Amino acid sequence: MDKRLVTLGKSASAELVEKKSVFIGYASPVSDEAEALDFVAKIKKKHADARHNAYAYLLNEGACARYSDDGEPQGTAGIPVLDIIRKGGFSDAVIVVTRYFGGILLGAGGLVRAYSAAAKLAVDAAGIVVYDVFRVFTLKCSYQDYGKLSPLLASGCIIQDGIDFAGNVTLSLAIPEEDYSAFVSSCAEITAGRAVLKDNGTRRDRKAQRGTGKPS
Repeated sequence: MDKRLVTLGKSASAELVEKKSVFIGYASPVSDEAEALDFVAKIKKKHADARHNAYAYLLNEGACARYSDDGEPQGTAGIPVLDIIRKGGFSDAVIVVTRYFGGILLGAGGLVRAYSAAAKLAVDAAGIVVYDVFRVFTLKCSYQDYGKLSPLLASGCIIQDGIDFAGNVTLSLAIPEEDYSAFVSSCAEITAGRAVLKDNGTRRDRKAQRGTGKPS
C-alpha cells in the first residue's frame, strides 16, 4: 500500500549573499534517485563556472539519503543541506546549493550557516505539500440512486476523476483511505445495496476541497 507522503510542492530557487559569496539554493520534488541525480547534473551544468555545487537528497522517508560537499570542507555543505530536509520532515526531494566565491573566507561555522540558510530559502519558495493515501474505485448506480447519493458525494473529501451517463451512471472516484469503509456502508444504506462499487487499489493524492471534487 502507498504511504502518506510529505514533499516539496514545486521546483524553486532562492539567492543569499554572505560576505560577497553568492549562494543560490535550488529545491525540487523527485520520484527516484535517477531524477535526483539528473536535477543535480542540470544545476551543475547551469553553474559550471561556480566554485561549488553542494547537494543532498532524501528518498523514501530516509531509506535513501545522499549528499556531497563538492569541494567544501567536510561537513560544511552537504550535511547542512541534508539536515534541512530531515528537520523539515519531508522526503522525495533534492536540494542543490551553488556557491560563487566572493573572496572572503567564511570559516566552517559560516559555511554551515550559509548553506543551511540558502537551502531553507529554496524550500520555503518551493512550499510543502502532503499527499495522502486514497482508495480508487468506480461506482455504478441508476440515475435515481445517483440523485440520492449526490449529498454524500459532496459531503467529504472525494475526488471525482470522471463520470459517464451512458446507460446507468458510472463514477470514477477517489477517497481518503480512512474514509472508504464508512463511504461503502453509507452508499449501501442509501441505495439499499443497489449501487455497485469496484475497488481499483490505492494512489497518492492531495485531499480535495470539501465538496468540490478537486484537489486542494
